[in-house]
Amino acid sequence: MAETEFAVVGPAEQDRAIRTLVSAFQDDPVERWLYPEEAQYRRHFPAFIAAFGGAAFADQTVWRLGDFDAVAFWFGPGREPDGEAVVQVLVETTSVGLHADSFATLEQMAAGHPTEPHWYLPWFGVDRALQGRGLGTDLMRTCLEIVDESGLPAYLETPNRRTVPFYERAGFSVTSVAQAGACPPITLMQRASLGPLRRS
Repeated sequence: MAETEFAVVGPAEQDRAIRTLVSAFQDDPVERWLYPEEAQYRRHFPAFIAAFGGAAFADQTVWRLGDFDAVAFWFGPGREPDGEAVVQVLVETTSVGLHADSFATLEQMAAGHPTEPHWYLPWFGVDRALQGRGLGTDLMRTCLEIVDESGLPAYLETPNRRTVPFYERAGFSVTSVAQAGACPPITLMQRASLGPLRRS
């Protein structure tokens, strides 16, 4: 069915993918700590998304389900967020009083990444109006089929504790928690490689 089509998201469609994430993260504890006012969130959060995960578009590892109903930004082995760009966006778009705690949390997140080659999921979300329909499960399953073909583990951080069970059902396990000062906790999770899929 067209509404559940899985497809690569190209650079020209970056804004569409980011809009889905803005919808998905509207009530997220960490993002709304950074951008507590609605107008501020909608104006600045897209730049934070792009800084943290935008490089995935060039690698063709941003995927969508349906008409951008759900999106996933993945980094393949050796690719990481542009730390300088992330810090620059936070400096320019968030309150000065949040900087020390947010930068310290980012340092903990960076230190928590696996040292071996792995896939990294900086962003994953379902349009807020469509949540609870299994779209996230469907998108994650297809993404992990691609990841497993590489024979490598996967890693992510989730800024919302409510999503931890979702990722656990997908095979991820909690490895640590990043938190500094007033910043809400961010859960670090890793999934062991299952190896290339054996198709029946």
